[in-house]
Amino acid sequence: MSLSETPGMTPETEGTTTAGAALAEPTRKVTPGWVTGLVLVNVGINAAFFGPINVFIGQHAIGIDPANKEAILSLVTGCGAAVSLVANPLFGALSDRTVSRFGRRSPWVLAGAILATAALLAMSGATAVALLVLCWCLVQLGANAAYAAITAAVPDRVPVFQRGGVGGLAAMGQTAGILLGAVFGAVVSGNYMVGYWLCAAALILSIIPYLFNRNDPALPLNARPVFTWLGFLRGFWISPVRHPDFAWAWLTRFLVNVGNQSTIIYLLFFLRDVIKHEDPALGVLILTGIYAMMVMITAVLAGPWSDRVGKRKPFVIGSSATIATAGLIMAFFPVWTGALVGAGVLGIGFGAYLAVDFALLTQVLPTAVDRGKDMGVINVANSLPQVVAPVIAFVSLQYLGGYVTLFSTAAAIGLLGAVFVVKIKGVQ
Repeated sequence: MSLSETPGMTPETEGTTTAGAALAEPTRKVTPGWVTGLVLVNVGINAAFFGPINVFIGQHAIGIDPANKEAILSLVTGCGAAVSLVANPLFGALSDRTVSRFGRRSPWVLAGAILATAALLAMSGATAVALLVLCWCLVQLGANAAYAAITAAVPDRVPVFQRGGVGGLAAMGQTAGILLGAVFGAVVSGNYMVGYWLCAAALILSIIPYLFNRNDPALPLNARPVFTWLGFLRGFWISPVRHPDFAWAWLTRFLVNVGNQSTIIYLLFFLRDVIKHEDPALGVLILTGIYAMMVMITAVLAGPWSDRVGKRKPFVIGSSATIATAGLIMAFFPVWTGALVGAGVLGIGFGAYLAVDFALLTQVLPTAVDRGKDMGVINVANSLPQVVAPVIAFVSLQYLGGYVTLFSTAAAIGLLGAVFVVKIKGVQ
């Protein structure tokens, strides 16, 4: 019998009796040093993710086979995303059970970053599609281990009344990482090998401040649930009947991320083939810079604002609708000016969404003992769109009319996220 199944025990009482600080509902505000470490880990992980996704894998694909660059990009990113679907909840669940004097989350942040760094360095020398796929899958494996752990650290350590603000800063870190990847893409001028090295360096250096300010209480050995394979595997299924708010929150995040990913997945090729930008990598940097600036501004404003008013859903609905609007702008104004406006609107919507939806998600987790696993299941809603979006993009471009269809479909899918969030009853 696990702790969560012990008669008369709730996650809250577990945390204050048997399991101590590791499982207790946090009530004390986290320190600026801890938040800084959290933000920097998000910077490094997202530079490692999106530098390759937005620029380097596309350039690498052109170098391997220019005629089939779209198919190669879709294959590599799709396989990597498939790995992340398994890795994120798996490592989240493993971190829940980790008994170490360094805490539950920190060992996985370190180990995951080391693996992803090594895989990025190996990726720089890949000369065949199969090797490129393998290396990117290893990057996803390691980076998702680190991301699962650092994400679970928020409900572990941050009280509810501070989560919007911390979520906004984490979103700022994610966006700064995306921007950093775009900066690397512009600086290396097509030399994707150096780009992979820069992403690797950013990742491994980013985790150091967090490890020195980790505030990661150890899980007592007697608080770890008894392990059975059946129980472990069954734990990844979270019943939408028993936990409907969790299910609706997951679906909302999935839809919004499908819309967002579908908008940006072929951005390099959109600038190259439709807008005819003379330097597509520089164009990606400019658009990412505008997007990132808007995300960071709206994230740090919307997150604390939602904390003050005690409401999450109105912010999520409005930001989802804004993201959908960006897709329509890209669809019907396929010129450089339209791309600039679309990037700004997308950033405004996604910044507010990232900050507030993250806070909302931490409030619908079923149990304290499974925070890492449950956040990992939530993170599947971030990873699965990386599998779905390339398929939507490829089919739209090859068979359904091109970028107008792609961006319009992205807008329609994202808008559904605004519709379904009203189904969540336990959070205002």
